[in-house]
Amino acid sequence: MSHVFHRHTKTVPPVAISGDGVYITDAAGKHFLDASGGAAVSCLGHSHPRVIKAIRDQTESISFAHTGFFTSAPAEELADKLIAKAPGDLEYVYYVSGGSEAVEAALKLARQYFLETGRPQRKHIITRRQSYHGNTLGALAAGGNMWRREPFAPLLIETHNIAPCFSYRERRDDESDVEYGLRVANELEVKIQELGEDSVIAFIAEPVVGATAGAVAAVPGYFKRVREICDQYDVLLILDEVMCGMGRTGSLYACEQEDIAPDILTCAKGLGAGYQPIGATLLSQKIFDAIRDGTGFFQHGHTYMGHPVACAAALAVQDAIQEEELLPRVRDMGVRLNEALVARFGNHHNIGDIRGRGLFQAMEFVVDRTTKEPFDPALKLNAKIKQEAIKRGLICYPMGGTIDGVRGDHVLLAPPFIIEGAHIEELVEKLGDSVDAAISTAQV
Repeated sequence: MSHVFHRHTKTVPPVAISGDGVYITDAAGKHFLDASGGAAVSCLGHSHPRVIKAIRDQTESISFAHTGFFTSAPAEELADKLIAKAPGDLEYVYYVSGGSEAVEAALKLARQYFLETGRPQRKHIITRRQSYHGNTLGALAAGGNMWRREPFAPLLIETHNIAPCFSYRERRDDESDVEYGLRVANELEVKIQELGEDSVIAFIAEPVVGATAGAVAAVPGYFKRVREICDQYDVLLILDEVMCGMGRTGSLYACEQEDIAPDILTCAKGLGAGYQPIGATLLSQKIFDAIRDGTGFFQHGHTYMGHPVACAAALAVQDAIQEEELLPRVRDMGVRLNEALVARFGNHHNIGDIRGRGLFQAMEFVVDRTTKEPFDPALKLNAKIKQEAIKRGLICYPMGGTIDGVRGDHVLLAPPFIIEGAHIEELVEKLGDSVDAAISTAQV
């Protein structure tokens, strides 16, 4: 009997005993290829000696110092490294313990910025349908994942949704990608005008949508138009890179590939690669200046923010990514992974779309490729795929509700940056067998 409140009350997961590279071993001695990095977390794989040493060294020096009294060397060094590569005029780093906390901080920062600049009437947050920004109440409210939101809807602040940029599902046959991107981006301007031009705080979006829709990147020009609209109406642009950032898509910051910069950026997961719980909210000079020249402090905070050991681990992770030249590797291996998926599934009757950037790839399942009709949600195809994959020693990230929170199934892949060609072959072979077995069961 386990006294741990696990994610699902009807099952107890296997006990993970060790990890080495791209593999995890459980207490029964079974090896699992970690093809999703947990939840796009383990970008360096498991047991990286450099990171382990950094954690040990920092613990022996000082393991905790509350940020109400002290800063620490690793916190300062990590911030310098993140800002040196950050896009636009992002100049400051606010540390937290994970992605949801990073989004909570971003929302509060955005609100306080307008309070500090004498515009307390600014109160609205605009987000996108089929987005996900975290599970705390503020972050959940800012997301458009209806399945996750519904049980807690009475507790959530009001936010306002516009369409996602989801070309496979929502682009019309009579429009190009560019035309489609401009059409859905312009929904932001319409929503701002509807709410009142001087009433909107921020627009929040994932540069590449993660778990909710499965590695959905925007079409060219979409985010440039979004940036123009935010500038025109003095609305802050928050980019949520908790899952897609920190090198996952082939550039350190995912928004680099859109050639734009946000006012606030959130990151986590790949920041510390799972070796320690850490996240961060990066903010622009103008937001920092408004607070510094106003009340002087941000009305927010958590006990473990800026934790020295977590910052030391994240610093070692980022050093490893840079010095081992893993970003070019993400781009190269991402191409190989996509090619392998296309070779195995490109003509599969039940694979509607293969998409993604870098080592952030996904496949969407359909009953028929021509109509794009999804499987009946009652079949729980995504759960069946997960079960079949685990049987075969493969960890992947299947999800349901891809289209609207109810209909649609996809599987997300986010393997460690250190993955090799042989691992990709193993991944695709096991995934192929798992998908075929699950679909066969679902169609019986």
